[in-house]
Amino acid sequence: MALNDPNWGKRGNEGPPDLDELWRRLNQKFGSLFGGKGGGNVPQGPSARQMGGGFGLLIIMVLLVWLASGFYIVDEGQRGIVLRFGRFLETNQPGPRWHLPWPVESVEIVNVSEVRTVEVGYRNSVRTKVPNESLMLTDDENIIDLQFAVQYIRANPEEYLFNNRDADHAVMQVAESAIREVVGKNKMDFVLNEGRAQVAAKAQELMQVILDRYKTGISISQVTMQNAQPPEQVQAAFDDVNKANQDRERQKNEGQAYANDVVPKARGTAARLIQEAEGYRQRVVANAEGEASRFRQIVAEYSKAPGVTRDRLYLDMMQQVLTNSSKIVVDQKAGSNLLYLPLDKLMQLGGSGSSGDVGKPAVPEVPMPVPGPAEATPRSREAFRNRDREAR
Repeated sequence: MALNDPNWGKRGNEGPPDLDELWRRLNQKFGSLFGGKGGGNVPQGPSARQMGGGFGLLIIMVLLVWLASGFYIVDEGQRGIVLRFGRFLETNQPGPRWHLPWPVESVEIVNVSEVRTVEVGYRNSVRTKVPNESLMLTDDENIIDLQFAVQYIRANPEEYLFNNRDADHAVMQVAESAIREVVGKNKMDFVLNEGRAQVAAKAQELMQVILDRYKTGISISQVTMQNAQPPEQVQAAFDDVNKANQDRERQKNEGQAYANDVVPKARGTAARLIQEAEGYRQRVVANAEGEASRFRQIVAEYSKAPGVTRDRLYLDMMQQVLTNSSKIVVDQKAGSNLLYLPLDKLMQLGGSGSSGDVGKPAVPEVPMPVPGPAEATPRSREAFRNRDREAR
């Protein structure tokens, strides 16, 4: 009866199973496994030939499994570094690959696309400060509290794998050293205000130079300034200084705005005055040149007929003088009756009617009588004679 018999122990007077019988059945099954034939009371073991064939098959299976363990896959963004007895052999690109299995060769997978971040001066949050890393001295001997983050990738997998023991720790030390050097060469106001981007760019460049010098295979992708402020002990005083600087900048901007408003107006007024003066100068010069030309023409005519020219000049001047005068000259010898009329009143009424309000009757102009030809006098005859002589 077998041990796995479900009725074992449930039969009435039957005793425990026979151990010899169980041992004999086990030997028979083992013999049949190696090609032997069971039977009889004495078990027959496998022959040497049968044992050699079974071990050979087992060795072949183990060898196949060992060779199959050399297959591996390199994902996108990764590189496979093959080592033979611990020495670098080759670098494999993404895709299915195979190498001699362990212990002959081994493979180290390096992710060259992963962006890793190292925090300097804080951990996880800017409120969790690390004073030993964040406090730095500037060029003007002031202390600032600076926190920043460094992002890097493993650009050269061979150098990264063989020349680094702790990449994050190495990057942190290099970043802290580089940022302290850059901050130590600049003023406090420059680092805290307008020079943050320049400080970060300079620190990134210096970090990359140091890492390349040590052949770490690391490439710095970005340096981000998280926080830059003075120490907490002087924060209140620094805030007052910032407010004063902001007030100064505001007043400068207001003054500049006022200047931008006033200066163009003043320049426009000055340009207008200059143009008016230039126009006045040109007008005066032109008038003077015209008067001079007229005088020269008069002199030329005067040299030809002095008497006539003098009489004409006299008449022109009298006409110019008497044009705006209210006096009326009447020839008494003509015997005109205009002496009995209020000529001055009539002229005033006529002038007011022409330039006054609409609706007032205009006073008609009184025709001035043309005096008749006067009798020839000896003086007039003498004048005619002189004129004839000059014409000759």
